Amino acid sequence: MEALEAGAEDIQFEDGFAEIITSMEDFAGVRDSLLEGGYKLAKAELGYIPQTMTKLEESGDIEKMEKLIDMLEDNDDVQNMHHNWEMDE
Repeated sequence: MEALEAGAEDIQFEDGFAEIITSMEDFAGVRDSLLEGGYKLAKAELGYIPQTMTKLEESGDIEKMEKLIDMLEDNDDVQNMHHNWEMDE
């Protein structure tokens, strides 16, 4: 509740952790408010969240996407990679 009062847009709970989503403008304020409130943060970072997700259904498309992701992850020049592929787990 404190995160929402500080300006967070959404909170998702999973595996004993809370993922708090804010706008870029509110990030520092929410983080600082939680730290001042005595909360210990496992991680506090900015990241990209896709507005829409894409689901690949054909096996050939899935294989190509997996290959592309593997190639990008193995490339030393690639620092970060983001995608909007809705992966079945």
